[in-house]
Amino acid sequence: MTRTFKGRVILGGNLCGESIVTHQGLNILASYLKALSERNGTAICSDQNNSDLYGKELAGKIICLPQTIGSTTGGMILQSVAKQGIGPKAMLFSKHIDSLAAAGIILCDVWNQKRIVTIDQLGDEFLEFVKDGQRIEIKEDGTVTVS
Repeated sequence: MTRTFKGRVILGGNLCGESIVTHQGLNILASYLKALSERNGTAICSDQNNSDLYGKELAGKIICLPQTIGSTTGGMILQSVAKQGIGPKAMLFSKHIDSLAAAGIILCDVWNQKRIVTIDQLGDEFLEFVKDGQRIEIKEDGTVTVS
């Protein structure tokens, strides 16, 4: 079954990829801390408090989430993992994006020319529908198709 959702474009782009889903807030620092220190080309989620993502590969995935939580370093961490080539391909928020995540995503694009396509306000139905490993297609206008 395929479903289409429409959100607000934070940083646009046209791409396809594989979903990884959390129904909890994403603590960016806790999730990427081990990946940043090991520098081995992978980004296995190290946040033991996030049972949806813990132990799963985050690099190159489309992260589907309600919102980010945690430290004020979140934006800097996103910028760092993108620069290392282990950042997410896209971030799809069911709720409003927070200013720290937005800042990090924009800095990735401006300072490092590493775009993390980002859409927010996709709604609770989006997060209820999408599952790990599904194919997601994102359009520049904020249209997200999950199949």
